Amino acid sequence: MLKPAPMPVRVWDLPTRLFHWSLVVLIVCAWASFEFSDVVGDKTLLWHRLNGYAVLLLLIWRVLWGLVGSPSARFATFLAWPWTAAAYAVDLIRGRDRHYLGHNPLGAYMIIALVAVVATQGTLGLMATEHNYVTWGPLTALAGSDERSIELAKWHVWMFDSVLLGLIALHIAANVLYRLIKKDRLIEAMVTGTKPPGSYEDEDRLANAEINRPLLRAFVCLVLAAAIFAGAIKALGGKLFYI
Repeated sequence: MLKPAPMPVRVWDLPTRLFHWSLVVLIVCAWASFEFSDVVGDKTLLWHRLNGYAVLLLLIWRVLWGLVGSPSARFATFLAWPWTAAAYAVDLIRGRDRHYLGHNPLGAYMIIALVAVVATQGTLGLMATEHNYVTWGPLTALAGSDERSIELAKWHVWMFDSVLLGLIALHIAANVLYRLIKKDRLIEAMVTGTKPPGSYEDEDRLANAEINRPLLRAFVCLVLAAAIFAGAIKALGGKLFYI
């Protein structure tokens, strides 16, 4: 009798995957809504601001999900000490195969860097004023002056052009190289939520690990994230919407 084929190993839950690809779409839309605002007649950058709010809301959600989500999404399971990441990098250079179901020690730092840069850029946007004075973020008062708020707008753009795009390019290149050289299907796993059966260093902690009612948990986290975001803006004296 033929043995059944090994089953794929579940690793990424649906909420985590939706977060990942939603953030990708929102970052693209953030660029487009700014770059083509004149073309669509959006002089006050309304769509760009709403897009920015959505990005920050998602990031707050991800922090909450990193505490109560599935094991592979929790910070406690994938954040490694710097020397652990350094040792992994040395092994990678030497060609030693070390496979992980979730984020590898080096990839974890890339994820944290991406999230930190996007969060910083979004926060700068909240305090920025465009040079034409017809659009501004809800927390421009925290900048202290119009001149400083305009300067923050320049930093907001610089952060995207000079830092975030570089990190995104590095992230994509690393995923492609992992696929071509190590045959590690990182991109496919973030689509399907599974990886092929094999030997993984974190398998005992993550393989097919499940939580109760993940979609309900994700929804509650989303509601909490919205409350935290809106509450923080109001507490700091800002106003999300203006005409």
